[in-house]
Amino acid sequence: MRVFESTEKMYEVLGELFNTLMEDSEAKKKYLDSGLNIKFDIFDPDGVIWLSAEEEKVICGDADLKPHVEMTLSGDTCHKFWLQQIKMPVALAKGEIKVKGPMNKVLNLLPILKPAYQAYPEIAKKHEIL
Repeated sequence: MRVFESTEKMYEVLGELFNTLMEDSEAKKKYLDSGLNIKFDIFDPDGVIWLSAEEEKVICGDADLKPHVEMTLSGDTCHKFWLQQIKMPVALAKGEIKVKGPMNKVLNLLPILKPAYQAYPEIAKKHEIL
């Protein structure tokens, strides 16, 4: 059985996670300085989440933005990534995460994810998916 029972549940959980990350002043500054619009195409369940440096916000659902980076992955892979059960380079090598765009810019952002890694287990427990 998949982790997220619906797109709405996925938006609740991951929306809260990404907004938590954007509330961290250091992470937010580094992300906004990157200038990237990152589009997460998630399947099983289907949904789209944007991290937009241009709009300075998280958007759950379609948006009229141009992505600099597009990442495609399953909801379960996303869940495992935030629990640090899989690492980005391994997931890329195995095809669990597919990326279009400048991969070096994505990898440069990995160090700012620490607040999200710390927050996700509690968020997952709160939403009863852990």
